[in-house]
Amino acid sequence: MLQFITHKNEKYDYLSSGIEALKGGCRWIQLRMKDIPEEIVIETALQLKKYCQEYNATLIIDDHVQAVLESGADGVHLGKNDAPPSEARKILGEKYIIGGTANTFEDIEHLIKEGVDYIGLGPFRYTETKKNLSPILGIDGYKKILSACQEKGYTTPIVAIGGIGRNDIPEIMSTGVAGIAMSGSILRAENPQAETQLIINLINKYRNEQVSNRR
Repeated sequence: MLQFITHKNEKYDYLSSGIEALKGGCRWIQLRMKDIPEEIVIETALQLKKYCQEYNATLIIDDHVQAVLESGADGVHLGKNDAPPSEARKILGEKYIIGGTANTFEDIEHLIKEGVDYIGLGPFRYTETKKNLSPILGIDGYKKILSACQEKGYTTPIVAIGGIGRNDIPEIMSTGVAGIAMSGSILRAENPQAETQLIINLINKYRNEQVSNRR
């Protein structure tokens, strides 16, 4: 599964970046608008939700729990310094998706206890989209953490995030992650829609190989 995280550059704003990913086949969009007033986040989410409905895609909002309720989004993604997932659950209820950010195995254990539906684990490498970057994991970090999760029998989906490019996908998928979250590398491509489709095909290829190998 590919999760696209909205981004802004000289060619695309937060809304148009999400639309490009949707047109490229992505069916999971996280609206991430750091340091933007909540009313503008809600306004953008309302517009993006219409496109997500058209493409039968999931819309997650980064940080803003209340914006999820006001925009009709499908859930929220909470960073390590945001509200605890258990508090968000009390506000949103069971029908909404709640994701959380992790950098260590201990973070993952905490988030599982908090009842998240999925975990974004990273960063894989340095990324300009994060101001306060946690320690970089690299492939070895993913292998170690995913192995520990398997030993514990944890089944909460883990998505790799942070400075990931298309060429990194085979090795990252081999660690056992459920999906990949990407942003800047897609928008920097000459054709973001085509790049999105290439990435989805790669993820699906290695996901299918994982399933075959387990049989």
